[in-house]
Amino acid sequence: MADPELSDIERRMNGAVEALRREFAGLRTGRASAALLEPLTVDAYGSKMPINQVGTIGVPDPRMLTVQVWDQSQVGAVEKAIRDSGLGLNPQTEGNVIRVPIPQLTEERRVELTKVANKYAEQARVAVRNVRRDGIDRFRKMEKGGEISQDEQRAWSTEIQQLTDTTIAAIDDALSTKESEILQV
Repeated sequence: MADPELSDIERRMNGAVEALRREFAGLRTGRASAALLEPLTVDAYGSKMPINQVGTIGVPDPRMLTVQVWDQSQVGAVEKAIRDSGLGLNPQTEGNVIRVPIPQLTEERRVELTKVANKYAEQARVAVRNVRRDGIDRFRKMEKGGEISQDEQRAWSTEIQQLTDTTIAAIDDALSTKESEILQV
């Protein structure tokens, strides 16, 4: 009975790590990556749409991104979304193609990006701890309801804590890798 509960907890913790990796992919490291623009939304057709639903993101070289906008009327909205994204990018429009040069990162900007990476990692840690708390509470309720014994509840709680420790270690590893990537000149 408890194994499906534990696999659900593990799935949710791994989801937090995957969400962190997606957020890290959007952090600039001085090299062009399509993942940099993917989280952006564009005001198009009366609603907010992901940028990859109004155009194709390309990486022609390590210092340049391009967005091939499918509808000419949306070029301005896409350009505005990139400019207002807070990524420090300055798009240039050429017809339906928006070119986005990736500038060299300054030391100050690198430090700022490591702080953002730390914030993302802390959010992931909090999410994992919340999953741990929910899991332990679930097993406590099962114990109170007489479904499992007190010893079983303690054993499951210990296993959940070990899973939490492993997941937080994975988050810390991802953070240190991203920090070294950002600070690399």
